[in-house]
Amino acid sequence: MRKYLSYYIRNFDYALFFDYIFLCLFGLVMIYSSSIMVALVDGKEPDYYYKKQLFNLLVSFFAFAVGAFIPYKHYSRKKIMVFMVGLITILMFWVFFFGFGESGTGSKSWISLFGLMSFQPSELAKLIIILYFAGTFYRKTLNNPTVELNPNNIIYPIIVWIFIIFFVALETDLGAVLIISGIAIGVVAASGIRIRTFFKFFAELVVLGAAVLGFILLIKGDKFLTPNRIGRIKAFINPFEYEQGSGHQVIQGYIAIGSGGLEGVGLGQSVQKLGYLPEPQTDFIMAVIAEELGLMGVAIVLGGLGFIVFKALLIALTTKDPLARMIAAGIASWIAIQTFINLGGLSGLIPLTGVTLPFISYGGSSILVLSFAMGILINISMYEKLEKRKLRGTK
Repeated sequence: MRKYLSYYIRNFDYALFFDYIFLCLFGLVMIYSSSIMVALVDGKEPDYYYKKQLFNLLVSFFAFAVGAFIPYKHYSRKKIMVFMVGLITILMFWVFFFGFGESGTGSKSWISLFGLMSFQPSELAKLIIILYFAGTFYRKTLNNPTVELNPNNIIYPIIVWIFIIFFVALETDLGAVLIISGIAIGVVAASGIRIRTFFKFFAELVVLGAAVLGFILLIKGDKFLTPNRIGRIKAFINPFEYEQGSGHQVIQGYIAIGSGGLEGVGLGQSVQKLGYLPEPQTDFIMAVIAEELGLMGVAIVLGGLGFIVFKALLIALTTKDPLARMIAAGIASWIAIQTFINLGGLSGLIPLTGVTLPFISYGGSSILVLSFAMGILINISMYEKLEKRKLRGTK
């Protein structure tokens, strides 16, 4: 144990760690700034959301430590993979029968964990897809590196993916469906699969995904195509035509971004958060950042997120371990896709989906699972540094 801790400390990725800490603390400050009016309107203390997120961060730091300490190779063990599939199966049925959501959104994505806290299983599903896909592909080629991956010999990951997509689609959480699908494609792309086989696999995922969503629309179309979602599509096409309705949030976001300029109006000085911008502490928190801290604040956040994606991709491109490559690529895909969907909805590039900004937005489930994933990424980085030291003949 002492030897392991010595290697651990010496090879720890401090740059990645401090970037993660910075983003979490930056998000905490912006949650405090953006949520005061929301808390007062809801009849709560001004720092209600700040304190809740502070508690979420304390729990998340523990999850990060667990992820960073456990050797990532363990996630390819059959018993752990079976446990992950069993856990997400229980949680998906739990949210289907006993889940709840916000009124008006049409989503039912949350469960209550014995009255202690609310949890969103679709967040955990993102990480499980990464670990299960990577572990399965790794085990397929572990004893026989010449085995070529194809859709026929990786049927179990496909079944798990279809199962998760089906139940997340039943929650009508379209943002999570897109992210989970993108993650699966990212892991497959990093598996070493041939390009022709990859496109075949991608086509099959598209067909299967479309079939799942078509079936959901057939049996649950009224809850899937809610007035709120139809309004978001209309607002995406022309938000100013629906300024007093579904386009209101998008337009207020534009005003917030335009008001910030280069340096912003000052921390805590946002006008749009004072009742104009609904739920500014969640998926529209970047609008408040842009207004208060300007383009410089936006660049800082994007730089921090971009550094994590860059480091994960760098590991994926340089490592000789296929398991490390696939997990790192999956985490990079997750953060990059979720960031794009959040900012795309904010800027009007794509319709709003209610997806949070990684590490920055308010939310316990998101920061908890992302922190665990960051721990795993740092564990992979540590082992990569250790392997390079061994090659150089140093410890």
